[in-house]
Amino acid sequence: MTSRVQTVLGAIKPSELGVTLTHEHLSMNFEHFYRKPPETLVDFFQTKPTLENVGYIRQYPYSSRHNLILDDEEANIAVLDDVKAYKKFGGGAIVENTTKGLDRDIKFYEEVAQSCGVHVIAGTGHYIEDVQPDNYLHYSTEDIYNRMMGELTEGFPEEPQIKAGFMGEIASVWPIREFERRAIRAAGELQPQVGCGVSFHPHRNPEAPFEIIRLYCEAGGSADKVVMSHLDRTLLSNDVLLEFANLGTYCQLDLFGVEVSYYQLNVATDMINDAQRIDKIKCLIDQGFEDRILMSHDIHTKHRLINFGGHGYSHILNNVLPKMKSKGIPQSVIDKITVGNPANWLSIKE
Repeated sequence: MTSRVQTVLGAIKPSELGVTLTHEHLSMNFEHFYRKPPETLVDFFQTKPTLENVGYIRQYPYSSRHNLILDDEEANIAVLDDVKAYKKFGGGAIVENTTKGLDRDIKFYEEVAQSCGVHVIAGTGHYIEDVQPDNYLHYSTEDIYNRMMGELTEGFPEEPQIKAGFMGEIASVWPIREFERRAIRAAGELQPQVGCGVSFHPHRNPEAPFEIIRLYCEAGGSADKVVMSHLDRTLLSNDVLLEFANLGTYCQLDLFGVEVSYYQLNVATDMINDAQRIDKIKCLIDQGFEDRILMSHDIHTKHRLINFGGHGYSHILNNVLPKMKSKGIPQSVIDKITVGNPANWLSIKE
């Protein structure tokens, strides 16, 4: 039995991926999540990111409408420059997690892959209920199943020559809405039929990842093909993180590069920094979960791109991996987390 990974340029062998970022965005629109800035700082959010205001935007990234649009001409140029840098520093592949509701641009993902020489894997599925077009909200589990099946096996309606390579990110809020439950169950029913990987976006509540996996597995999905995203802002207790790891999914810490403790989308949470993320990875390794760990940045705003003063897609390669080695994590384990685990998750057996 052979295995393949479905990229936007066609199927490749899993061994061809190289270092892989498993949760990124190359083109999307996040304006739905706009938050008003503090009254005293409003003037700093009226223009695009500049040297004069980027510090404020780093602190309040969701208060700049310009920052939330990652699908205009400026953003496209910045993303292309950034992915070329990622390739230069040793990057091999990027998993693009934009789903229905966030204005995905499949054609641009193809352009990135062609011009930058990086493998791009596109996802299928739905983001949270609030951003879905009205005509999608009545979709049954079967409707969602059929839509994802088509994009995985036949191609995207807007770009039929390109197929999805996984399901995700499939997103939900808390409590999980009915449309979102149908999407999770559809993923659970479809996964064993296609054999692909799945990526879930949980809400910012520690109960959410557990409930998502319950719904998905009860529908028939395999836990060992699931990535649970954003655990570095959701399961802050190591004990709870290890409890979740025992369910057998991939545990993804994917906010590397976010070094601001104030988290606008959940102000009650103290966002952890990169050193603390590495400590959580080390905790998982020490407890025997090194084959269940994935890492990424979840870049979804302009200010995190190099051209706008950010760290870029190569941040993990340039800054995080050396820090991991300094904390005693062997290169063989780093390679497993950045190369081996992503290849196993994305592999589709034929």
